[in-house]
Amino acid sequence: MSAWKELTTVEEWQEVLNRSSEKPAVVLKHSTTCPVSASALDEYEEYLSGKPNADVDYFLVKVIESRPVSNQIAEDLGIKHASPQILYFKDKESIWNTSHWSVTNKHITAVLD
Repeated sequence: MSAWKELTTVEEWQEVLNRSSEKPAVVLKHSTTCPVSASALDEYEEYLSGKPNADVDYFLVKVIESRPVSNQIAEDLGIKHASPQILYFKDKESIWNTSHWSVTNKHITAVLD
């Protein structure tokens, strides 16, 4: 099973962003206090427990606990912050993002596979 890695520092985020030129990545912005976000996390983990795209790295940012990281992602990718929010990016540019109830296994599968 593929799993996500939590990003807790801006430096970790910068490494992921820079590495996206070689390997695309997905980040789920997750709020630990929001039921909608809990549902999005379940959907993300459901996707990862199946047959996720092996050519993509997977990450999670807790938006309350790691606010500077969340803010930097929004700034670097030019995507207005939302939570929950999933972002797929390559070559330091956003390819796809969606938020709230649209973060579903079905949506993620349609975009990544």
